[in-house]
Order: sequence, then structure tokens, then C-alpha cells
Amino acid sequence: MSTVHQPDLKDRPARLTVGVVGAGRVGPALAASLQLAGHRPVAVSGVSDASRRRAETMLPDVPLVPPAEVLQRADLVLLTVPDDALPGLVAGLAETGAVRPGQLLVHTSGRYGTKVLDPALRAGALPLALHPAMTFTGTPVDVQRLAGCSFGVTAPEELRLAAEALVIEMGGEPEWISEQNRPLYHAALALGANHLVTLVAQSMELLRTAGVTAPDRMLGPLLGAALDNALRSGDAALTGPVARGDAGTVAAHVTELRRHAPQTVVGYLAMARATADRALAHGLLKPELAEDLLGVLADAGHAGPGGREGDGTDGTHGTDGTTGTEGNDR
Repeated sequence: MSTVHQPDLKDRPARLTVGVVGAGRVGPALAASLQLAGHRPVAVSGVSDASRRRAETMLPDVPLVPPAEVLQRADLVLLTVPDDALPGLVAGLAETGAVRPGQLLVHTSGRYGTKVLDPALRAGALPLALHPAMTFTGTPVDVQRLAGCSFGVTAPEELRLAAEALVIEMGGEPEWISEQNRPLYHAALALGANHLVTLVAQSMELLRTAGVTAPDRMLGPLLGAALDNALRSGDAALTGPVARGDAGTVAAHVTELRRHAPQTVVGYLAMARATADRALAHGLLKPELAEDLLGVLADAGHAGPGGREGDGTDGTHGTDGTTGTEGNDR
């Protein structure tokens, strides 16, 4: 069985040399944040022209080198590649002998804990999973956004202090996530943050169709207040026609969405049903009003977004060739 080698702090300098494998939006920002804490970025790898430009902007004068050379130069290596690419990258680096004993190997995937780093662990690396719960732009503003950002942290017991120190040095707050709970943790963040972007974008499109010239200015205060209320009060913050049981208003919504934006109907109905369930469970929606409301939602679902009975689609096709609302997953 592999064991984690505790670094000898007498031999390790107080400040670390830092390397980045994968110059996407996350890696350069974290490295720049560590630089502000006194660590020294020494190497970065990137494949696309965009990633190279990003590295040059965020980490000026740091050389662009192949991944194996990043590991040769750095005490602390940030593996900031897409989730699906991470296992293959770790296995490849371990197989080629690029991993050095005592080297801190940190990935930023929300999906994985430290088990994905097992091939590097067997080569003597020190594994950490530090996932910033933040959306990144790939610009210097990301470094400022890390202040107060929560990090989902998974680490072996003997490396918890090291993980905590790194997160705090980047301005973040560690939240300890067990290995088995990483996928659930990541799903929760995707549900809240990624789907929020879709909802807001759809809302702005509909407002433009309705004649609103500045939908962003209209939605900003409303959504800001709704988010603040939801974070403070949870389900008690539910408002609107679904929570009130205004079945006629919801039916009118569905009619207008079918006419102007049929691709949004399935999402509207799904969120309306979820909202109704939560409002009913928390005593906000009266049972006698819920019956009519749920009937409207059921009838609308049977008709489908295009208004035809039974098939649940409007006959359009997603970019991957599927019908209706399936589409791509990214």
C-alpha cells in the first residue's frame, strides 16, 4: 500500500517554486495569487494560443515549457486541466518519470479528490485537491475574486495543514470535502452557478423580445436581491406566481413562452414544478391552490413546448442531433 511521504520542513524552503500545467482560466490566477504570497512561479505549460496569451498576461516573464519540464522546475505543481483530462495527465506524468518524490501535486478539479493522483502518489508526490468555488474569467480580476473564496479541499490527514496554508495564502477559506462526496459537492456547485448563467441569459433574451432595452440593468437589482434573500433565508425567500399558487398566471406564462421561445418551456416547467414542491413542503403554497397549479403544469408538460400533445418536443434539434431539450452537456 502506498503511503504519503510527509515533507521534511527543515529541507523545504519557506517559499515554494510554483509550476502550472494547463494555462486555462484557473491555473494562472492561482499561481499569480501564490506569487503575491511570496511564492515564485517558475514554469507554465499551455497548448492553445489563448492559453499562451493568458499565461503571458497573468504570469509575465514565466517561461512556457512542456508539462514534464514544469514538474522538473517546481516544488508545487498546479494541475489545472479539464476534469476529463486529469486522470490521463496524471498517469502519463507518472509513467514518464516526471514526478519527483516530495513534490506537492495539486489539482483543482471539483469532481475528484486525491485518489485520481494515486499514480503520482506511488512516485512519491504529495497529493492535494484544492477546488476554488469561483467562476473565472482568465483575467487579472480573478486574483481579486479569490479573496474570501471557499475552496473545496481534500487531502490526506498528514497534509491538511499544508492544504489549509496554501488556501489561506491565496486569500481563500478551506471547506473540507471527503473523497466520496466530491462528485456530489461538484454537482451542487454546477446546479447553482452553471445553470444560473443559463437562466439569466434566457431571461435577458425574453426581456429583449418583450421590448426591454436594458435587460441587464432591469435584472441586476432584482436578481441581486433574490440571491441575497435565498442565501439568507433559503426556501422562505420563495416568491412569485408559483409560490403563491397563481395557476392562471403560470398558464399565461407557458402560452407566451410557447409563442416566443418554445425552447425555454421545458426548463420553465421543470423549475416551476421544483419550486411548487419546495413551496408546498415549507407551507408557503396552500394545498388547495397547489392542486390547480400542478394541474396546469401537468397539462402544459403533456402538450410539449411546441404545443403538440404527447411528444414533449417542438421538433427542433440540438447541436448533437438530439431532439428538443437534450443538446450538449457543456
